[in-house]
Amino acid sequence: MSSDQYFQLDGQVAAVTGAAQGIGEGIARRLHQAGAKVAVLDLDESAARSVAGEISGLGVACDVTSATLVSEAFRRIESGLGPVSILVNNAGIAGRTVPLWELEERDLDAVYAVNLKGVFLTCRAVIRGMLERRYGRIVNVASIAGKEGNPNMLPYSSSKAGVIALTKSLAKEVAGKGDITVNSIAPAVIRTKILDGLAAETVQYMVSRIPVGRTGTIEEVAALIQYLVSREASFTTGQCYDISGGRATY
Repeated sequence: MSSDQYFQLDGQVAAVTGAAQGIGEGIARRLHQAGAKVAVLDLDESAARSVAGEISGLGVACDVTSATLVSEAFRRIESGLGPVSILVNNAGIAGRTVPLWELEERDLDAVYAVNLKGVFLTCRAVIRGMLERRYGRIVNVASIAGKEGNPNMLPYSSSKAGVIALTKSLAKEVAGKGDITVNSIAPAVIRTKILDGLAAETVQYMVSRIPVGRTGTIEEVAALIQYLVSREASFTTGQCYDISGGRATY
């Protein structure tokens, strides 16, 4: 096998949430380039269809906080592209950047609904099929904040910690039941539009903790995802891979 044939995804169906822009879009494009048929899921159906149209994929409206809408979205994917063998949970929101004593209950609920419940619902939507076919790859996008806890980002940080734990639990539940792996990644700050919604001092704090002195790129994240969803990564499961420019030291 030549080097350019490694980590190819020919014949596979990949579903990427929050894929109409940013990291999710970059992941969708990378998986398409590797040969997968890609379903672009996003709350913004028009944007999802736009990205999907450029990669010969399927744009699907999906509110990951709703069990009914998630089930409907994955039925559309299976009907349009085939059974999902790759799931990348990328959809997420940052929430308000304020200390705990300024948060309202609804602030916590909103972030948890997307970042944690959404991962649960989409994993549930695909895992039975993966078990029946004895093959599948799931990657959940967590955050370095889920390991370290960023100040003024309590809902986000704690939800991403939950994503890491969910990943490890599910990986152990399906281990040995075929070639099914479940992993997560923990990026440090990545240059995307989500940064525009954060306070400048919050972004500066996050970058200051990165030894290489810069934000990560969408392309770097997508490359890591491609490996984790490839057939070659068959002995890699239940892990959280840091992509942090040296920030994580454990």
